[in-house]
Amino acid sequence: MELSSTLQDALNKHINAELRSAYLYLSMSAYCDSIDMPGFAHWFRAQHDEETSHTFKIFDFVNDRGGRVVLEAIQQPPSDFTSVLDATQRTLDHERKVTSMIHRLYEQSVEESDYPAQVLLQWFISEHLKLVGDDGAGLLMIDARLAERGSGDPTG
Repeated sequence: MELSSTLQDALNKHINAELRSAYLYLSMSAYCDSIDMPGFAHWFRAQHDEETSHTFKIFDFVNDRGGRVVLEAIQQPPSDFTSVLDATQRTLDHERKVTSMIHRLYEQSVEESDYPAQVLLQWFISEHLKLVGDDGAGLLMIDARLAERGSGDPTG
């Protein structure tokens, strides 16, 4: 089954969104490094790497389906954050936005009866639920774990 031009265009836009996400997390990592928060810096860098891998998952899918990847300019991410809490709140907001985008892509793939795209996008839906969940539970678990550090518990 050939990839439709409308779905190809939508996937290309999502490639850009994943690259913007990676760029945003790299900026957050740089901010955390600048305020001597190496744990958060490391976590944001890991998020950058994950978003980059998501980019290539879609990139390869478009190419494997005989489509053409067309890259757009990546919007400059913010670089000034008021705190780590500000950066993590922006992370949650951003992930919710990206999750909505993926849901719209999935709806489009259903409308076009593009089953391979549905499989790909279902993977993304499951992946995003791990981080955000319906109520941000993934980030809350990370927050709870980070809060344990320095609590006097040598294992925390």
